[in-house]
Amino acid sequence: MTTHTLQFVELSDRERKAAKPLGKGDRVEVRLRRKSGEDQVVRLPPKAAALLEAALGHLLQGERVALLAEDQELSPNDAAGILGISRPLVVHRMNLGELPFRYVGKHRRAKLKDVLVLKTRMDAQQKALEALAEDAEDLGRRYGV
Repeated sequence: MTTHTLQFVELSDRERKAAKPLGKGDRVEVRLRRKSGEDQVVRLPPKAAALLEAALGHLLQGERVALLAEDQELSPNDAAGILGISRPLVVHRMNLGELPFRYVGKHRRAKLKDVLVLKTRMDAQQKALEALAEDAEDLGRRYGV
């Protein structure tokens, strides 16, 4: 499996103003122009159209978008960007066994799906910590503890 650098796409202000959002439920067709000059129209299945609609929606809001397959392999730097933590912490989590990885030569690679599983766990832990902190603050306010 080849490794690709995580690449984001964003639209300029001019492109965002010129673009129109897709209407909900509209049939989506893509017109391709072949090297021969011939046009081909491809009707997208509803799930593919929904994916394009969501991506375009984010782009029109000024957000950056990246499209990856779940088996895509990521470098620790790319994983760190998704997880919102430093690269050394990603490597530490790999060493602890919290993030499965494999070596490609001397370089570590983790699958996107494993990174997203770790992100889900980290987000749940963060929510629990925030709830605990809120409970502690509430106890302090109510009972002066």
